[in-house]
Formats: sequence, structure tokens, C-alpha cells
Amino acid sequence: MARVEMMMPKMGESIMEGTVLKWLKQVGDAIEQDESVLEVATDKVDTEVPALHAGVLQEILVQEGQVVAVGAPIAVIETNAAAAGASAPAPAAPQAADSAAASAPEVPYLPEPHDPQANARLGVAQPGRFYSPLVLSIARQEGISMADLECLPGTGKEGRVTKQDIMAYVAGGKPSAAAASAQPAPAASQQPAANPAPAAPAPQTASAPAAQPAASQPTASKPAPSVSGGQELIEMDRMRKMIAQRMVDSKRISPHVTSFVEADVTEIVNWRNKHKDAYKKREGENLTFTPIFIHAVARAIQDFPMINVSIDGDYIIKKRDINIGVAVALPSGNLIVPVIHNADQLNLNGLSKKVNDLANRARANKLKPEDLEGGTYTLSNVGSFGNVMGTPIIMQPQVAIMAVGAIKKKPAVIETPQGDLIGIRHFMFLSHSYDHRVVDGSLGGMFVRRVADYLEQFDPNTAI
Repeated sequence: MARVEMMMPKMGESIMEGTVLKWLKQVGDAIEQDESVLEVATDKVDTEVPALHAGVLQEILVQEGQVVAVGAPIAVIETNAAAAGASAPAPAAPQAADSAAASAPEVPYLPEPHDPQANARLGVAQPGRFYSPLVLSIARQEGISMADLECLPGTGKEGRVTKQDIMAYVAGGKPSAAAASAQPAPAASQQPAANPAPAAPAPQTASAPAAQPAASQPTASKPAPSVSGGQELIEMDRMRKMIAQRMVDSKRISPHVTSFVEADVTEIVNWRNKHKDAYKKREGENLTFTPIFIHAVARAIQDFPMINVSIDGDYIIKKRDINIGVAVALPSGNLIVPVIHNADQLNLNGLSKKVNDLANRARANKLKPEDLEGGTYTLSNVGSFGNVMGTPIIMQPQVAIMAVGAIKKKPAVIETPQGDLIGIRHFMFLSHSYDHRVVDGSLGGMFVRRVADYLEQFDPNTAI
């Protein structure tokens, strides 16, 4: 028999941790390969985690409600040695190693090796420096302020702070303004000084032991805010806290600019009205506008490939694959963004079936981790809420996102060979938010205009 550790899988792009919601198996239970063992929640998806090996659940390492980093062991499965030797893969690191290759599918987060003592002290502040989502997540967990993070020397490419840098900083006592004001407890082997020195702001080295808090000193908790009888106090759940933090991070990382275009989509509305009943009868599912929007966006990305990029420090990573994420509203009111991979290689029927499949599984909490990975551009249909336009926030590490508004009938001037006429047409606003670090107004504006052009030029004879 052999013991195989079950690891916390990666649940999607930029997801560094998950919360164990419920164990579906208990110690001693037999497990088949690919059988669901537990339910895990992230800020993007609640999903069941299957076993990679058949065997018996020997030990549960993480209890329900605990937050676990991607790649950390969560359980031990006892399986036969032959099967384990043939199929047990090495535990995957949460992110790939650093690489400057433009073909990398994700922004690389882990750095090259370095001396952990090289960054034990804070240096000169470097405001505006790029930080990977992994580094930001660790900083939040360890209570490291942005001011301290900006002063932390980095050993990665172009001085970037790596995971090893911030972990060495934490191990070295993470000196900060907050730490400077706290009195460290004396070591167990030392006698307390008669006149204890004040808390020194001088940082420790990476090799020095971190100060341990006094066992008798209680940790002060932040009191809940006071409200009157006419108010209700609701604490954010973990998912809402994480969503809030990611939105703030995106606005801090990317200088957002939004361009707007109004498109005449009358031909699309008429075409859908003509085919939706037959499509519903044939396929058993609805024919929506979303596949048409995605098709137009994919074509526009082919015309303007510099929209399909991400940023790593001073480098632009140009993506070959066109993977379009589609925001889906969940019954809870939260949004989730499953990804249509290689959207440019699908026709309208293929896109329609893919959109319906992802939307249905998202609302039923049946998405798989791979359904959320690798997005290079995102589309959000705010029109489904009756909104005519919006200013969406970019999903990091992407550099652009488009919102499509509600389709409204409007009087419009129609140009004909016999002269101009007034008629009723269907119009829709497109809102394009983009990262002004790499997408200038000309590129951002031309891109959304090209998407509108493809929608207005829709062929009413298109087959589905």
C-alpha cells in the first residue's frame, strides 16, 4: 500500500486559495478515481474536488471552514503501490516559474531562486510597481501594508517582488510602522532587562528568529461599528470581502479608461426573432444575443491583437489564444466568469451551445476549475439587468473588458437612394474599459468601434 497526498487544486486564474466547505467522504471511506471527495469555495466558484487516485481516505488534513493555499495537502489517500507508482503526479506548484516567453498562457508569478537574506531590510519606496496576485494575497494575509510592500526590495525580473522575497520578509519579522509600535516579548532563554529598551524600528535579518507575541497578552479585536435601531448591521461574507479586494486591486493596478459606441443591431434582432423558435425546438435551448456579441469581439481581437495581452512588469505578454470570459449572474447575486477557450474557432452554433452550457453549469455550481482559467478578454452583458450601459472593471491580468447594454428601439435617420427617412431601429451601447498603461485611446476606441461595425454588418442570411 502507498500513501498519496491529495492537494488543493487550482480553481481558476489568479486564485491562490480556497475554503473547504464540506467533506463528502470521511476517514475510512473507499474512494474511486475521479469521485468527488469535498466541496471547495473561492471568490469565483463553488465546486466539488475529485480524487486523482482510487483508494481509502486515510486522513483529513484540513477541517471544514479552513482556508487552504493552492497546492497545499488537504488529505491522504491510501492506495496500492503499483497504481500509485504508475499514476501519482508530482504536486503542482500554484504558478509556473518565471519566463519572459511571450507564449506563456498565464502571467508568471513565481521567481528565480535567490538569497533569502538579501531582502531582509526595507529599502527605498518604489510606488507604482507591479505586484502579482500571489504576492498581494500573501501581503493581505500577513497584514503587510502597501507602504511597506512598496519599500520591499525585489529579486525578481526588473526588481519585481517575488513569493520568496515576501515570505523571507515575513520570516524575518516584517518590520513595519505597526510592528515598531508593539513591544516584542523576550525570548524564553533570556531574562527580562531591568530597563527594557523601547521597540526598535531597526529590522531583523532573515536569519534572526521572529519575535513571538507574549502568551498572556490578548489580541485586541476591532469592535463592530455601532448602529441605531433604524439600521441593520450585516457583516460581509468571505466571498464578498474577496470580491471587494479584487475590485480595489484592479482599480489600483490598471488606470481605467472607458470608450462608448452606439450600434444599430436591428438586423441581429430581426434575425434572432426569425430563428429562435426553430432553434429552441431543434436544440432544446434558447438562442440568445450573447454568442453573436462574442463572435464580433473575437473577430475584432483578430484585427487588433494588442488588446489580447497582459502585463508582467515592463513586459507585454501577447496571447495567441483568444479566450473570452463571459460574466454570468448567479442566484446569489454574485457574478462568475467562465471562459470560452479559442472562441475565434467556433461558429455561431458552437458558441451558442458553449454559452448555454457554461451558464447552466455556473448557476448550478457545476463549473470545473478549467472552465475559469486562461481568459484573455471579458464580455459582460449589463443589458440583462435592463441597464443601457456601464463602466466595467478589468479582470486582472487582462487589459480590457466590454459591457453590452440593453437593446432599445429608437427613431433614427435611415439613408436611402431616394433620400433620408425617419424609422424605428434597435440600438445598443457598447462600453469598453481598458488599461491605459498599454492600451491608448486610439486602440481602445478603434477596437470597440470595430466590434460595433461587425454587429451592424451582420448578415441576415447567416445559418444557425
